[in-house]
Amino acid sequence: MTVLLREAIKPNLLQTIENTPALVHCGPFGNIATGNSSVIADLIALRTGDYVVTEAGFGADMGAERFFNIKCRASGRHPTPLSWSPPCGHSRRTRASTRIVAGRPLPEELLAENPDDVHAGAANLVKQIENVRLHGVSPVVCVNAFPTDHASEHAAIREIAEKAGARCAVSTHFSDGGLGAIGACRGSRRGGGRAVRVHAAVSRRGEPAREDRDDRHQGVRRRRRRLLPLAVRQIATYEKAGFGRLPICMAKTHLSLSSDPTLKGAPTGWTLPVREVRASAGAGFVYPICGDMRTMPGLGSDPAAAHVDIDADDETVGLF
Repeated sequence: MTVLLREAIKPNLLQTIENTPALVHCGPFGNIATGNSSVIADLIALRTGDYVVTEAGFGADMGAERFFNIKCRASGRHPTPLSWSPPCGHSRRTRASTRIVAGRPLPEELLAENPDDVHAGAANLVKQIENVRLHGVSPVVCVNAFPTDHASEHAAIREIAEKAGARCAVSTHFSDGGLGAIGACRGSRRGGGRAVRVHAAVSRRGEPAREDRDDRHQGVRRRRRRLLPLAVRQIATYEKAGFGRLPICMAKTHLSLSSDPTLKGAPTGWTLPVREVRASAGAGFVYPICGDMRTMPGLGSDPAAAHVDIDADDETVGLF
């Protein structure tokens, strides 16, 4: 951990192949953390550029909530507008029964032209638009276009987005780089914002994301959630320790709006099970763990990090 943090106080200034500056200064992965770039990097960027692009990851439902309710509250900045990028295949996957395996090519039937499937799988996109509008910003759906996409499917997404009250732009940055994103940028600028992204933006003219509540943990109790006994005891402990006003960072699967990865689209009638609640006091938030999810996925029995250290000469060892 010391190896990772020894230089972490300073954002890293990099650049894209088109010479656009990029500040790399991130937090932990977004399944149990904010999944955002740092406030300090955004503030540096806002002092040096007209527009700042930043990202809140791990799904628009969780990433946007954490961006608004944790990061924007900490920074005092508020985005106008916010946009995100659904690939055409995303809408098809919310409906298709074809099994998708990570690391393997997508099945051919998912690549075939089928705007009807896009319409059939639109419930998730519509719900995400609704969620974003709850935060008081103007949503822009930026279609992340790939060479294998079809114009009819782009048109279907545009129709769905506009019917739900959001503007829509098709971006070909995957194939054409920065020039391919110009249309999406112009679409976001028409919203009146001073910032644009392909996931979340920061504005110079800051507004509070939401009013602070006397007791943030009451929100976990009031909503349609089932608190298991351990979670109830943990909340009481954290409140007694003075953590009752810390922001809430919901931790759940990114594969569904619910805690059940098998429930696709915009499922209704479900209750969110909160099995336990953990406090990240140093980071400044409390995270309820919902359903059956791993908090540190993908590690082997002997991870490489266990062999990384700093020796007596202040040199990093164990990386190779």
